[in-house]
Amino acid sequence: MKKKRLEIEYSYDFELLGIISSAKGYKLAWEINASLSSRLSKQKDLAIQLKNKQSATFAHYSFENEVNVLKLFRNKPNEAELIKNLLVPEFPHYDYVILYQGDDYQNNNRLHELLRNISTIELVAFIPLDALKSKDNFIF
Repeated sequence: MKKKRLEIEYSYDFELLGIISSAKGYKLAWEINASLSSRLSKQKDLAIQLKNKQSATFAHYSFENEVNVLKLFRNKPNEAELIKNLLVPEFPHYDYVILYQGDDYQNNNRLHELLRNISTIELVAFIPLDALKSKDNFIF
C-alpha cells in the first residue's frame, strides 16, 4: 500500500526579538507593560514536545487586543533536568524571546528602541525567522 504524506506550509506573520536580562519574568513583564502601555499577563505555561519525546514547559506572558499580539517567553524550560532544551536553541544566550505581530509593532525599530530603554534589559536583538529551525515552536 502506498503511503501518503501530508505537508503543511505555515505562514509566519510574526517577528521575534531576543532579550538578555537578569530580571525575573514577572518583573520584566511589568517593566514592558510600563514602557509600552500594554497589559502582559501570566498565561498557562507553553508546553513543547521535544525531539527526544520529552515535554518541556516555558513561562509565558501574553497581551492581545483587536490588532496586536505581544507575547513574552522564557527561553529556558521550567524543568531543571531539561535545561539544555531551549525554546530557541539556535540562540542560547537569550534569556527571553518576544513574539509580536500587529499594526502598532510594524515599525520594528520603535519597539526595539522602547525595549532598549528598559533598565533591566541588557540587550535586545532581532531574531531572523529565515534561519530559525525552531520557528515551529511558535505555531499555536
